[in-house]
Formats: sequence, C-alpha cells, structure tokens
Amino acid sequence: MNIIDRYIIKKYLSTFVFTVGIFIVVIVVFDVSEKLDDFLKYKAPMSKVFLEYYALGSIPFFLNMLTPLINFIAVIFFTSKMADQTEVVPILSGGMSFNRFLRPYMIAASIIFLFTLVSNIWIIPYTNKIKVNFENVYVKPHKISTSTMSTHMQIDSNTYVYIDNFDTKRNIGYNFSMEKFDDDQLTEKLMAQSITWDSVATKWKIKDYTVRTIDGLRETMEKGTDRDTTLDMLPRDFETYDNVFTAMDTEELNQRIAKEETRGTGMMTDLLLEKYKRYIGPFSAYILTLMGVSLSSKKVRGGIGLSLGVGIALSFTFLVLVQFSTMFSLKGGLPPLIAILIPNVLFLVLALWLKYKAPK
Repeated sequence: MNIIDRYIIKKYLSTFVFTVGIFIVVIVVFDVSEKLDDFLKYKAPMSKVFLEYYALGSIPFFLNMLTPLINFIAVIFFTSKMADQTEVVPILSGGMSFNRFLRPYMIAASIIFLFTLVSNIWIIPYTNKIKVNFENVYVKPHKISTSTMSTHMQIDSNTYVYIDNFDTKRNIGYNFSMEKFDDDQLTEKLMAQSITWDSVATKWKIKDYTVRTIDGLRETMEKGTDRDTTLDMLPRDFETYDNVFTAMDTEELNQRIAKEETRGTGMMTDLLLEKYKRYIGPFSAYILTLMGVSLSSKKVRGGIGLSLGVGIALSFTFLVLVQFSTMFSLKGGLPPLIAILIPNVLFLVLALWLKYKAPK
C-alpha cells in the first residue's frame, strides 16, 4: 500500500467509527424517551437498563442493523470532502485508474465485512438473547404469548403429534395426541389429557392416557394414569415470540431448521430469513462502498451537502427495500433466499452503473 491507500483507509475507518458514535448517542436518547414509561411501569433497575439492556443488548442490535446505513454515509461524507477539496482529481489525473482508486476502499470494506460477519454468527445472537430476555420482562411482558394453540408437529418420519393448548410458562400441554404410521397405515394412536415436561428427568410425563394399537384387523386398547416418554421435541419448540429466532446462536438455528424440515410447523420462512440475513447481509459493505465512492468522487456545485443528502436517501431506500422484501417472503410466499438477495442485487446493479458514470 502507498501513502494514498493508507490515507483513504484511515479516513474511511475513522469516519465510520465517528459516525457510529453519533448514531449510538442519538439511538439511545430516542429509545430511552420511548421506553421510559415501560421501565418505570415494570420497575426495571437502572443498572440493568444501561449496562444489560443498552450496553450489551440494544446498542449491538441497532449497530448491526444500521451498519449499511452508517457505512454508506461514512464513505460519502469523507469522499465528498476529498472531492470538494480537490483531492480526488489530482489522484486520478496522476495516472491512477478509478479501479485502482477503489482498492483502499475495498480493503476497508473488507474489514467491516469481516467484523459484521463474525458479529452476525457469534456475537449478535448472544447480545440479542440478552435484549430479548430483558424486553420480555421489563418492556413488553404483556405481549408475550404464554400459550400456543392447535399445534401440529411431525417429530420423525412416522410420528405425528397434536397439542390443543401448550402453556409455555408451566410447560404443560393439554389434549395431546400422537399417531404412529407404517407407510400409510396407522399402527398406534395415543391420546392424553395432558403432557408435562420434566426438566430434571428431561422426559415428558403423560397423564390420563389411552393407547390404541392396530395390527391389521386386530386392535387393542390400553389405559393408564402416568407414563414417561422421550420425544424429539422440547418446550422451546412452542415459543412464539416474534424475536425468538434472532436470539438463537447459529448452531441452534441450523438444528431448528433441520427439525423444521421434518416437522413443518410453519416457521421455516422465519428461520431461513434469519439464517440468510446473517451470511448475506455483510456483503452490503462492498456494494454500498462501491456506490458511495462512485456517487461522491466527483466535485459538484452543491458540495458535500448534496452528495450526503443523496446518500442518506439511498441508504434509507436500501433499508426499506430490505423490510419490504422480508415482508413479501413472510406474507407473500417469496422464497427467503430471493428476498434477502433482491436488495443487494438491485443496489449492486445501481452501484455498477454509478461506477460506469464516475469520473475516470
């Protein structure tokens, strides 16, 4: 790397960190003003509010969500300033191609890409778990669903279960039934008044049950009061919080996806969206960096303000497009992978067009 490369990388990363600091202060101020009534209502300790909820939970969450916006604004801000101070023209007119001029930007973008990817896979799920647990106690406990109604679940290739109502607080399910098949033939059906999770024995306890066994034309009935059984399902499989998947680590998320392929409980889209978002989202660092440099490397009459205004508008457009494609996947049947790719592909095309139009 030459002096220009080091200068651009230093400017890029320092502006990014400075912009992050500004956004964190603004976000915390607005979030506190919005949630202050909830903190007081549910008697949240101030030490937990600032150390647990904000420092370990909300700040990493918002930072991860707004990294594309912050990254784009940082690139446009310092590149526009360089162009306004006539620093870009001598670099390009001195024999450096625009592609070569992009190299230090892409090196800095790679640092942000790696940081975001590592955070998405190993750090953010942990901090989201802290944030979710706090919110479910001190912010919106009234919105927590404590029961799951009419749950159908396939727990292996031949076994299907149904629970009319599952209480997630006491880990008790009511009106439980389990059917076992051999190909298309029903071989056993168990019906019980309730099923309870025993966390000590790590087994399910079935109460007041009836088992109907079918062997060709021969049927037998068995009744009982208590029965322990091991099933490939856990109480957390019935959790229905909107933010539960964001608090899963990557290994747990992959395990849940593998189980969902068999069970088909209707959560696959949410799970895949969360998985693809963690791996594909960081690539926006390259796309928005390319777009930002191409957009702001030319000196314009409006100065830094015009480029910065256009950059902020495009950043929010990107975030809105991400939300729209996610909703189309959740509600409209759009494949999760396509939903995550659409914003990145569209902005990549726009970035390449701006690069083509950029000064050479």
